Amino acid sequence: MFRSGTGRRTGQLKVRIIRGYNLAIRDIRSSDPYVVVKHNGSKQKTQVIKNNVNPEWNEDLKFSNLSPFEAVKITVFDKDRFSRDDSMGDAVVDILPLMEAAEMNSDDIPEDNSIVRTVMPNGINRLSTDSHVYWVDGKIIQDVVVRLNNVECGELELQLQWAKRS
Repeated sequence: MFRSGTGRRTGQLKVRIIRGYNLAIRDIRSSDPYVVVKHNGSKQKTQVIKNNVNPEWNEDLKFSNLSPFEAVKITVFDKDRFSRDDSMGDAVVDILPLMEAAEMNSDDIPEDNSIVRTVMPNGINRLSTDSHVYWVDGKIIQDVVVRLNNVECGELELQLQWAKRS
């Protein structure tokens, strides 16, 4: 269990938006997707990828005001030029497993790249596959592939990373 009395962590959460799979078509034949990520009152977004329902962003969004009890909220949009941008689905990613791994005693940490926790897919988290949390060079990393909600199709691949501030 997370031990911080304030529910806050000093460090940086990096959300790497890697790619989308089979995203919904919102224009005539394709979409112009971008991703908005919100956490603990902060909001950031990726660049727009034109005419692509399988976009690759490989973009890092960084958050420094962390709350392990507040999930990361993700929304995919289709950029429209002359009207309001269309929603292409949303997802909520719980960062508590990542933050709990950060609380591990350094003596309990196995060698680099070893899995320290696995989050299994269920109806609540909407994960597409098992999500592994592991340590690499003093950073805690979690790979996530999540099915988008409130849309007919689409998945988003991302990576969460937490590191202490130097």
